[in-house]
Amino acid sequence: MRYNMRILKNRGPKRTEKKEKKMKKIVSLILAVLMIAALTLSFASCGETGPVAKVIDIALSEENYAFCVGQENTELLTKINEYLAKIKSDGTFDEICNHYFGDGTPVKTASAAEDASKQQLIVATATGFEPFEMVDEAGNFYGIDLEIAAGFAAYLGWEVVYKDMEFKAVVESVQSGKCNIGMAGLTVTEARKQIVTFSDSYYNASQVLVVKGSNTEFDACKTADDVVAILNTKTDKCLIGCQQGTTGELYIDGDNAEGGYGFPGLPATKKAFTYVALAVTAMSNNQIDYVICDNAPANAVVKKMNAN
Repeated sequence: MRYNMRILKNRGPKRTEKKEKKMKKIVSLILAVLMIAALTLSFASCGETGPVAKVIDIALSEENYAFCVGQENTELLTKINEYLAKIKSDGTFDEICNHYFGDGTPVKTASAAEDASKQQLIVATATGFEPFEMVDEAGNFYGIDLEIAAGFAAYLGWEVVYKDMEFKAVVESVQSGKCNIGMAGLTVTEARKQIVTFSDSYYNASQVLVVKGSNTEFDACKTADDVVAILNTKTDKCLIGCQQGTTGELYIDGDNAEGGYGFPGLPATKKAFTYVALAVTAMSNNQIDYVICDNAPANAVVKKMNAN
């Protein structure tokens, strides 16, 4: 019995070892299959990767950007027009634009502390409007408008103070005298001209449509009428984003008032955001369907988003 018991005892571990080896082989095979499946999915997803968003490069409207001053501030108006003429003639304006549209490097400026005892250019602006108004994590300001602001302050021999606020408050802050100039990608409109005075125009802008990178419904469009014809087939279930207080908002809502743009409006539902980037991000997250905004910030935001 002892011998037989030893035999039985010896057989048990041998069978266990065989089972373990068999299980290890099975586990190895399963892991191999899972790895192959994962790689297959990975390569498939790589093949499907494309831009998150794209700009339909067709102007839906034409408009001019300018800076604004208080209606009584004729001296500052004369100076800003002199400075704009100077930087356009000597190439400085083109150089600034190259910092954002070409291979140049943006120039950042810190804001001075507001001090009534000093001569200061107090700039009303609204950051988050790339590439015209931006601020970094350290609080330094940059963008086409704000590089012009820093240069203009130096031209005057003054300090520059940036007051960052919501876009809709910019014109009001200049009208009330809280700031002496508004520099925020401002479109010249008849309504705004009733309460502030605009400088000479320095940039021509247009409204454009931003869609998801996978969207193909506007690919065949050649004109603004083609784009609008598709947008007019939408219902109020279609959500179109924009930046609050901008021309894009008026384009969606409609602006047929006297002195307005004459936009008929769209049948879709408007969703306004504080910044263009927030609107495009919401679209990429399937929270809204499209975005309508100015062409320069549209291209800047989409380029950055697709690079990430």
